[in-house]
Amino acid sequence: MSPNLRIASRFLTAKKRAMLMSLSCIVLGVGLFVVTQATTSGFEQFFIRTILGTNGAIRIEDRIQDTMRSMQAGGQNSNSNFYIALRTEGKKYIEGIEEPKLLVDALRRFENVAGVSEVLHGPVIIRSSFKSESVRAYGINVDDHLRVSDLGSQIIQGHISDFRDKPSGALLGKEMADRLQLTVGDSFILESQGESRRYRVSAIYETGVADIDRVRIYLNMSEARSLLKKPTGASFIQVSLFDKDRAPQDAQHMVAVLQYSAASWQEREKTWLEVFRALRISTAITVSVFTLIAGLAMFNTLAMIVMEKTKEIAILRSMGYTRGDISQIFLWQAAIVLMLGTVTGWVLGAVVTYAISNFPIRIRGIFATDTFIVSWSIWHYVAATATAVIMVMAASLIPARRAARLEPGDVIRGTAQ
Repeated sequence: MSPNLRIASRFLTAKKRAMLMSLSCIVLGVGLFVVTQATTSGFEQFFIRTILGTNGAIRIEDRIQDTMRSMQAGGQNSNSNFYIALRTEGKKYIEGIEEPKLLVDALRRFENVAGVSEVLHGPVIIRSSFKSESVRAYGINVDDHLRVSDLGSQIIQGHISDFRDKPSGALLGKEMADRLQLTVGDSFILESQGESRRYRVSAIYETGVADIDRVRIYLNMSEARSLLKKPTGASFIQVSLFDKDRAPQDAQHMVAVLQYSAASWQEREKTWLEVFRALRISTAITVSVFTLIAGLAMFNTLAMIVMEKTKEIAILRSMGYTRGDISQIFLWQAAIVLMLGTVTGWVLGAVVTYAISNFPIRIRGIFATDTFIVSWSIWHYVAATATAVIMVMAASLIPARRAARLEPGDVIRGTAQ
């Protein structure tokens, strides 16, 4: 142990209560920072997984067509001949996809594309023995759709194989099934454009997204085409990616190459992503108050030590200790408390995060979970440590510099400030 560190530890024991207050604030600041970032990041990542598992990374829909306008050349009184000039004025979107097979083949050639599924949807009326409601029928090729969604793992009753093997089978959302009092094996009627057909519940799924579980019913593609009277085309194409973070760049590339609108998951869910980001920042600022208090407490404690240890500082200077040595002694005191508080805060954060991850909570609406969702990331601990280091060490600089400026002669004469 170096002499400066040994002297710092001796000075540290002179203000045990004050140092313990600073230590406890650092522990709480670091621990709560880790916990809040783990929970907010966990819910955000779970929300993203839900979005990717229901609506895919990219959605292709609506063909883009440049609009043109005729322009007359020459003035009103001009004797010159008239001619037509064409000028692009924005874009026109033609609803739906006319040749989905060709578009699917083209999409599969993009290197980051992991799966492609064409989807056809339209409004229908569903009737059970208890009530009827307006919903939307989604026609899918089940094997293709399983590659771009988590539909297989979202089944909570029944089996996806029953849906695959039975043309008249259907997949209902849990909220829809509860409202209509339907379960696996029950039959119901779908009405579209004046035609009624009977189907049977093959399985019930739950995504946790209310807008999906309440109104979306899945049919086999051939049956959906027949019911909706749309023998060709598709409403949109759902795309999954190997690297989901490249979705905005891939969407722009697809628009340029295919001339169809393409919306990435970041664009579709921009509002919710901004909400999670604001929540993460606000919680970080809130819990950082504990670290700020620790910094202020450290400032006050070191300032008191400087006032009480002026004679000891004068003796050290007389023995040959430089101003840098004196400053280092006081910074070492802050560093010791900071190190102990940070390590203990890490342990507290990890323990509380683990405990919260097992805490029961039921959330439905934007995703489905029955426990707190947490994210284990080393960067939460790094950010917590960086916040503590900046606040505590910055608060310690002023008393350390003040101690370094003390001169032995001023102390003896009683003029030291």
